[in-house]
Amino acid sequence: MTVVRTAIAAVELTVAVVGIAVTVSRHPLVRAGMRAAPHLMTPAMKEAATEAALDAAYRAGALARRIVPRGIVG
Repeated sequence: MTVVRTAIAAVELTVAVVGIAVTVSRHPLVRAGMRAAPHLMTPAMKEAATEAALDAAYRAGALARRIVPRGIVG
């Protein structure tokens, strides 16, 4: 598989995941859970969620730097 095809596959996968996320986020039970979440979380849980999100974002960036060639990114 060529680099361009790999990049295109990654973009297609990203579009699919975003589409699924949007669809799920519109479900009434998910929306109710999101509204109730701030009232149910302790400060320790908020800190853990923040750390997990930052770690996931860092790992996604590191993976993207390894997968996507420099010519495509910038």
